[in-house]
Amino acid sequence: MAKDYLESVKQQLEYYKGLGEKTFAQLSDEQLFWKYDEQSNSIATIVKHLSGNMISRWTDFFTTDGEKENRNRESEFDNDLQSRAELLRSWEAGWECFLNVIYDLKETDLAREILIRHEKHSVTEAVNRQLAHYPYHIGQIVFIGKMLCSENWTSLSIPRGGSAAFNQLKENQSKTR
Repeated sequence: MAKDYLESVKQQLEYYKGLGEKTFAQLSDEQLFWKYDEQSNSIATIVKHLSGNMISRWTDFFTTDGEKENRNRESEFDNDLQSRAELLRSWEAGWECFLNVIYDLKETDLAREILIRHEKHSVTEAVNRQLAHYPYHIGQIVFIGKMLCSENWTSLSIPRGGSAAFNQLKENQSKTR
């Protein structure tokens, strides 16, 4: 079961990473930095926060607290990334740090304890925590992208009115995992 869990985690994380990237591809540079109002976050700011969280939580994962002393969480919400290239570098740096740990995890690691903000968590709890946190923010990215693209949005899943065709396609495919 632990092996299946780890494979499922990898698939889910790759899926959500891809949703973010497919959203970025549909947006202009200007749209990546758009904010609804001063209390809202731009896509760039959300990316900066995700990256900061990933790097803090997953650097030296087994040996140091996941809330690193050098992390300045508050500054992650400053809208100061300057370009698409900078946004993508931040995105990739966070995901690389995170996924390197995830892909190196062994079944026996899942019960090990780690610290996040001085609280003990099993590795499974830490992974589950991020499986909730990261897709939450990626959902925000997708929602903002969909709003900004409006009728030019290309669906990232089954488009409206496409359920019957999708279900028929799946029914005609072999029933494998």
